[in-house]
Amino acid sequence: RSNGDSVTQTAGLVTLVEGAPVTLNCTYQATYSGSFLCWYVQYLDKAPQLLLKSATENQKTESQGFHATLFKKDNSFHLQKPAVQPSDSAVYFCAVEGT
Repeated sequence: RSNGDSVTQTAGLVTLVEGAPVTLNCTYQATYSGSFLCWYVQYLDKAPQLLLKSATENQKTESQGFHATLFKKDNSFHLQKPAVQPSDSAVYFCAVEGT
């Protein structure tokens, strides 16, 4: 993270019914226009691991049934999954990273 970079994401516990859709919001401020947006996932008793990294603007990135699209016009990189499973229970972090 560079000085002045920040993210604001969905905070706290999100409880869903199995099979329901989920969106975890992430908006950001980045001083460098070439910064990447990332979502990390941390399962119980495990280290955080990279889930998604932004690609080209307006291009959907997918992994493990999750997807996110980088929209620079509104500084967003929201994480979505159409149908959550019990195995998705974890802590999710949005981060802005330089090259």
